[in-house]
Amino acid sequence: MRYGFVIDQRKCIGCHACTVACKEEHQVPLGAFRTWVKYVERGSFPDTRRYFAVLRCNHCDDAPCVTICPTVALYRRADGIVDFDRDRCIGCKSCMQACPYDALYIDPVTQTAAKCNYCAHRVEVGLAPACVIVCPEQAIVAGDLDDARSPIARLVATEQVQVRKAEQGTRPKLYYLGADTATLSPSLQTSTERYQFATRPPEEIDLVRMVAAAQPVAPHGDGRLGRPVYDVPHVARPWGWKVAAYLWTKSVAAGVLGVAAAAALLGAAGGWLGGVAAPVLALVFLALTTVLLVADLKRPDRFHFILTRGNPRSWLVLGAWILMAFGVVCGLWLLAGLAGSPGALRALAIPALLAAAAAAGYRAFLYGQAEGRDFWQSPLLLPHLLVGAAVAGAAALLLVEAASRRDPAVLAGLGYALALALVAHGVVLAAEFAARHPAVDAARSARLITDGPLRARFWGGVVVAGVLVPVVLALVPALAPVAAVLALVGLALYEDVWIKAGQAIPLS
Repeated sequence: MRYGFVIDQRKCIGCHACTVACKEEHQVPLGAFRTWVKYVERGSFPDTRRYFAVLRCNHCDDAPCVTICPTVALYRRADGIVDFDRDRCIGCKSCMQACPYDALYIDPVTQTAAKCNYCAHRVEVGLAPACVIVCPEQAIVAGDLDDARSPIARLVATEQVQVRKAEQGTRPKLYYLGADTATLSPSLQTSTERYQFATRPPEEIDLVRMVAAAQPVAPHGDGRLGRPVYDVPHVARPWGWKVAAYLWTKSVAAGVLGVAAAAALLGAAGGWLGGVAAPVLALVFLALTTVLLVADLKRPDRFHFILTRGNPRSWLVLGAWILMAFGVVCGLWLLAGLAGSPGALRALAIPALLAAAAAAGYRAFLYGQAEGRDFWQSPLLLPHLLVGAAVAGAAALLLVEAASRRDPAVLAGLGYALALALVAHGVVLAAEFAARHPAVDAARSARLITDGPLRARFWGGVVVAGVLVPVVLALVPALAPVAAVLALVGLALYEDVWIKAGQAIPLS
């Protein structure tokens, strides 16, 4: 049994009865929507036409929101319905990043995720979903796709239906009949600041202008692209500065221990900087990472659910365990350093290096599960995180040495290590933005960074001030601390623009 929907857009009149029925059935708060109708116009005056698109959760057979959810608040039932349990949700917003269809939102009352659940409580007692009951044109068909005798199965088998973003491989069970392609694909729509009956929220307008600046849209009246003239508000950026900040703090934490461990493997084990300062700095920035991570949750009081009700498939859960293991290794390294035992540090070097690499790099796999954001699916993300940690670690240790002992040999060694890491960082950046991106949305996000409103911060702050200048300064011992500061600032700027650009392209 696999419940699904067919939306017959040939019959839809855009009356919003489904939206109202859904809000009443589930007591959806003002400003939030589980199902909504979007108006898109095509053509040039006087030959124009308006199309409607009923949008909602697609109840995917391979739902990425279920995989990424750290507490199994989202789950796929035996009947194919993707349901959710608000009592388990911690409000991490990862499901919103994983869904390619923009179907999830944060309930402003409960501060937990919510979406269409196929009116599961009605289906369980033999009733149809509320939206099906109220549709005056019977444009919404619900039923069992595995039952060949059901109306929905016959429609899917005999009519030319289509789904949204089939290339994502989620196997959605929301089919459209007679829908205009431009109404289902945001990449085929112009970006508009105003709707027919309303002005978009300020945060959405900012994103519209950002995207338009990077890729000029067709002028008003150009019939080649659809023009949205009515839509509901959407969260502009579910993840903000806290996520970018904790990517940076995590890079510092992993980097300082990783550099100290690498030095131990090369025969420079021990000492105040590598044995004591490095693990202390790692633990401090690990604590800052944890604070930022918890603070970004809508329900921080439920953070412990990640450990007590964790989903082993989610990299949010795996990452939490990795960070705890990293903390343990940092503690052992600190004890060995305080004991002045080079042998113990050399024995811990390989575990410390592996723990640092895992702490720095696990986020690449988490963003890989955020399938709604094509820009974050880059295979270069893991190298970027590892190289970024090396840059942050060398720079942080260099600043500590410059502020304390100022040993010329140590400063010179850290300067060369920083320069080498910056060269690798520059190579990864060049590979990321010079290569052709396979997905349209990924290419548009990249253009926002290289040619759009984020270009000044990228070229001036990240490339020039954060890579090119510090590479040169790092080779001069007297100027190496300046290089370290510039490298850390450049890395922080890149994390910020990377997070912003990845979320700028609309999903619906």
